[in-house]
Amino acid sequence: MPAGVDILAAVKPLRVLLFDVFGTLVDWRSSLIDIAETTGARSGLQADWAGIVDDWRRAYQPAMDQIRQGAAWRDLDSLQHETLAGVLARRGVTLSAADRETLVSGWRRLRPWPDSREGLDRLRRKHVTATLSNGHVALLADLLKFADLRVDAVLSAQLADGYKPDAKVYLTALRLLGCQPEDAAMVAAHPADLHAAAALGLRPVFIRRPLEWGPGALPAAPPALDGAAEADGLIELAEDLGC
Repeated sequence: MPAGVDILAAVKPLRVLLFDVFGTLVDWRSSLIDIAETTGARSGLQADWAGIVDDWRRAYQPAMDQIRQGAAWRDLDSLQHETLAGVLARRGVTLSAADRETLVSGWRRLRPWPDSREGLDRLRRKHVTATLSNGHVALLADLLKFADLRVDAVLSAQLADGYKPDAKVYLTALRLLGCQPEDAAMVAAHPADLHAAAALGLRPVFIRRPLEWGPGALPAAPPALDGAAEADGLIELAEDLGC
């Protein structure tokens, strides 16, 4: 049994599970590489699409940092258009406006990890489940429908006019669900997300996704947090929580 699960089970039962989406519930990297390769082939364009997708994802946090530092809030579609243009320019790749739109809309067509659908369905039996993603509500609604993932509420950083790991994003989600921090867990594959949530009193649950950045990449390490639970996917988490 992963470290931390006994602690999780011993304290007050959880009412709410908040889920990160990109990387935690869905496989953004391989999905976007496939979309980019198909788009490039249709236009007769060859490029290092895996490298482009990786660079694009790495530009994600710096773009959101500008919002966190006081710039006007813009949704993820807007940020992704801007960062994609920068990545393509640096790599000397020219895509039509239609093809760039195809890549940006690809964030709505990401494949779920194999355990996500069953795991979420099982976890809903005993818990209120909700997304808490930096994706905006329209994007998340399309993505969840595409991936056939079911949650009780679609919550987004958009509702706080911010981006994780800003505290107001987690606090807004708790307020909207009428939930105290100690009655909720943040479920994510990214330590920074869990550190921010734990600092506010939410219980951190780390989901190992060793293939998020591809088979050759170093996987994220569990966060150094007292009482953090860990699981190899959502089915294992459901089993640990008795769902």
